[in-house]
Amino acid sequence: MTSTSVFVPACSAREVVRVYGSGAAEVRALSGVSVAFERGRFTAIMGPSGSGKSTLMHVLAGLDRVDGGSVVLHGDSGRADVEIGAASDDVLTALRRDRIGFVFQAFNLLPVLTARDNMLLPLRLAGTEPAEGWFAEVVGRLGLTDRLDHRPHEMSGGQQQRVAVARALLPQPDVIFADEPTGNLDSHAGAEVLALLRSSVREMGQTVVMVTHDPVAASYSDRVVLLADGRLAGEIPHPTADTVLDAMRELGAPVVTR
Repeated sequence: MTSTSVFVPACSAREVVRVYGSGAAEVRALSGVSVAFERGRFTAIMGPSGSGKSTLMHVLAGLDRVDGGSVVLHGDSGRADVEIGAASDDVLTALRRDRIGFVFQAFNLLPVLTARDNMLLPLRLAGTEPAEGWFAEVVGRLGLTDRLDHRPHEMSGGQQQRVAVARALLPQPDVIFADEPTGNLDSHAGAEVLALLRSSVREMGQTVVMVTHDPVAASYSDRVVLLADGRLAGEIPHPTADTVLDAMRELGAPVVTR
């Protein structure tokens, strides 16, 4: 894991602008945002509705293009830095397969496949297998050893999201982006998934960047980045649910907690 005394970025945005529409219908979702996300840390992105938090995650992950500025996925262990905004569609597809993991509010599991096959699908599409012993370690840590032959309809929501977390971890990506990963879960299952993301950072050295509206979810992170009106609005190191709730109230955001 990265030493706390040296900030090593996993991904970063510099003066990023993203505009939707034109003329009277123009919406500036991001207006010159510059921010970096530390390798081996858990960062939450928060802000009021329309603040640009989901847009920021989408451009960092190569799911959306920028209209100005630059987005970089930083390399490590022999992997090169990649300028996301300048990358071709083929390069972006390879990055999303090999170096970027995703966990969404919707579990996005294929109903006809077992948990094992859902976990391994991205790697198999790439013609590869997980590193020796890595599959067993991930499955064991996520408590899914006895669920590998179950299909999604045979598992609870929390178990399905754990399968999605395993699918994201197995390629050993540079960064995992989690978009409201507990949005479809009850409070108990949500806490389980957040604890798993937290342990993937502490115990496996993973980098996680999560968009959430929930101060309790954000309190699992090492740092909260705040957005408002498409601009950075501050950050909270070592957040607690209370410090996040206070910051969101200052930004005028209605806050719903579990």
